Amino acid sequence: MKTLILLLIIVALGALFYRRSKAQDTHESLQGLLRERVQSMGRQTGLIVATVDGTGPHFYCEGLDGNTPARPVDPDTLFEIGSVTKVFTALLLADMVEQNEVRLEDPVSKYLPPSVKIPSRNGRQITLLDLATHTSGLPRMPINFAPKDAANPYADYSVAQLYEFLSGYALPRDIGAEYEYSNLGMGLLGHALALRAGTNYETLVLNRICRPLGMTVTAITLSSEQKARLATGYDEAGQVASHWDIPTLAGAGALRSSARDLVKFMQASLQLTETPLSSAFEMTQQPRHNTSSPDLEIGLAWHIFKRYGTNIVWHNGGTGGFHSFVGLDLKRKKGVVVLANSSRSVDDLGFHILTPAYPLSRVQPLKDRVAIVLPPATLDRYLGRYQLAPGIFFTLRRDGAHLMAQLTGQSYFEIFPESETEFFYKVVNAQLSFVTNADGAVTGLVLHQNGIDQSATKTKTN
Repeated sequence: MKTLILLLIIVALGALFYRRSKAQDTHESLQGLLRERVQSMGRQTGLIVATVDGTGPHFYCEGLDGNTPARPVDPDTLFEIGSVTKVFTALLLADMVEQNEVRLEDPVSKYLPPSVKIPSRNGRQITLLDLATHTSGLPRMPINFAPKDAANPYADYSVAQLYEFLSGYALPRDIGAEYEYSNLGMGLLGHALALRAGTNYETLVLNRICRPLGMTVTAITLSSEQKARLATGYDEAGQVASHWDIPTLAGAGALRSSARDLVKFMQASLQLTETPLSSAFEMTQQPRHNTSSPDLEIGLAWHIFKRYGTNIVWHNGGTGGFHSFVGLDLKRKKGVVVLANSSRSVDDLGFHILTPAYPLSRVQPLKDRVAIVLPPATLDRYLGRYQLAPGIFFTLRRDGAHLMAQLTGQSYFEIFPESETEFFYKVVNAQLSFVTNADGAVTGLVLHQNGIDQSATKTKTN
């Protein structure tokens, strides 16, 4: 009997040692992966991964917060989470449906001032569900979006401009027919829900989501103590980026949060904690509509990948200097949060951590680029429109000594010359090469981004 007991103790200790050894190997492997990624993002950048499962949250931190003086990032460092805000907006919708305050089939016009004319088509009105599933027919961004400050592009877009755009826009296709990702649509949804609740979007999120889940730092407006913990963001070229303010379209991407707070959101999403929002979370995670990709569906804001024998429910986010990712494997009750104070994508890390069959992206180190000065007459050669795809154009204009480029649906951003025909962005890791003919006339450009080259032909009319 003593021998049997001794053997059982040895087996138990062996199993415990194996679990600890395996956990240590996982930690070291993931930490090394983060270290490599941070080195490619820039000297002052940091990266945090939080994994969530039945054993609790586990945090992996690497790099710096980019402030002066710089500090190591930790689970309480605050980041802009960009479009991850959209899953909060969808949860608000689901909770308000659960409380019989709204219905998914309600037209959004029901919750807006009567003076606002919401576009309709063939007798069909845009519903809250259409907005939450990106099937409203509204574009990614409103056409009258023309920021005064390209470094903080949403800051001056007003409610009056939103209403003006909606009242004059004609939908290009039937409502509910196709998926088209729309910051405008999700921002409008958050705005309408706040009006229904008689408050503003931030207060609605704090009262209906953050407080019930014990999330103490997630917010739009930060206290002085929170500002001290907010990381400085860096663009894809490794330059300091401005923080973004998104007042009117807040529901599309205005929130700031920490890994520790988002872990609480993910635990509730996985039903690992009991919350009054459990049924609302389930409502958001149900597939609602197909997309143009055969293995990608959309729920209420959440996207659902069906690859490698798994269903990954996820969303990412990006601002000028930050990138975020949240993902769930509902069947295995496993989740991941990835936060970076760099606009370089970290999506591949999130997918790979959840399902190793998802490949990691090839990491490209930053290249130091030096801008030169070109005379205005040289810059003027490049002005005009370049067609990248049907309905998608680069439009170039000169602003004094600066050459500005705009891609359809986006803001104007300055491009900087490295040579007479080679230019680069600072807000994103992308470059433009201009193509000339035998006579020296500019006939097109080539966009270089993410290892892909895409050609655009200059149109005859500007």
